[in-house]
Amino acid sequence: MSKLTHEIVDSVLQFLKNESTSDIAFNDQALRLFNYQYKHNLPFQMYCRQKGKTPRMVKTWKDIPAVPINAFKDLTLSCEDPEKAEDIFMTSGTTKGVRGKHFHPTLQVYDNSMLINFNARFMNGYESIRTGILFPTEAEMSNSSLSHYLALAFKHYGTSESRYFVNNEGLQVEQLLAELREVEELGEPYALLGATFSFVHLFEELQTRGKSFNLPKGSRILDTGGFKNKSKELELGAFYTQLSTLLGVEKSNCINMYGMTELSTQFYDSGNEVVPSLKSGPHWIRTRVVNPLTGGEVAKGERGVLVHCDLANFNSVTTILTEDLGIEKEAGFLLLGRVQGAEAKGCSIAVDEFIRAAKGSSL
Repeated sequence: MSKLTHEIVDSVLQFLKNESTSDIAFNDQALRLFNYQYKHNLPFQMYCRQKGKTPRMVKTWKDIPAVPINAFKDLTLSCEDPEKAEDIFMTSGTTKGVRGKHFHPTLQVYDNSMLINFNARFMNGYESIRTGILFPTEAEMSNSSLSHYLALAFKHYGTSESRYFVNNEGLQVEQLLAELREVEELGEPYALLGATFSFVHLFEELQTRGKSFNLPKGSRILDTGGFKNKSKELELGAFYTQLSTLLGVEKSNCINMYGMTELSTQFYDSGNEVVPSLKSGPHWIRTRVVNPLTGGEVAKGERGVLVHCDLANFNSVTTILTEDLGIEKEAGFLLLGRVQGAEAKGCSIAVDEFIRAAKGSSL
């Protein structure tokens, strides 16, 4: 990495550790990153110029142009040489078969962002907890941001008894059921983390066998990713009811993590007694709810498309227009699912506009 990039990384790491919630501090850091990305990320610069959003014109983080999430599939968005990236996280490519790429010159920022936030939002005061992972390892699923995320949780917060229960052959049902029986008998808190669809497979096995568990008090569950056409879909309330009923963990300890390959920070809720649950992030990420056709914010309490400004995204772009619907609340937002209809059309237009501007075409 260049000397300037090292300085940027150091400033971001310091911001993560400062626990600052100051609007001024967030704005200053966001503008510093915008100036850096404008100068060194050429497709982004061309888009900003087309929008009339130069460093001289942008005065607040809310003015930073939001890059449509699908642009990661069509363009290389990186300030540093992508060939020298320490890791490249790639999307699943479930929509058009094209995989978006997020380049990380160093994983230091991503890892710090994940670990600080995970400790605060999931660990519930535990220094470590015996953990089961319902997702493949990094070796089995390279370039997956989720496999890396879960590997960090496993390594830094799991005890020596922790293990994985999904491999290339699928869910290791017998081993997992034996683990759950053992944990239940020992009476020590347990954490089960994985993709949402992996839990659905577990539900089907338990129901077929007529089994259920009552995991020890203090046990916690984390699911993420939704269903993504990989298994039978369940209505959200039914999913958490089954999670609680079949594993004996209160819904307040069933945590959902909302994240994406194109971000370096995750959002969490505080349990799912009520769905949809309120999602929120740490002090280095902020969310707006917008009309994708105009880019303007909708009134608080109205439905719109989520835009995230993630200050841990130092190398690509801080500000991303997602394809997720949401409603702003006082302490976070409600996640309502994927865009459809007019919102989907607005996101599609935004992607086309970005790509044409970034490639130098006139609109």
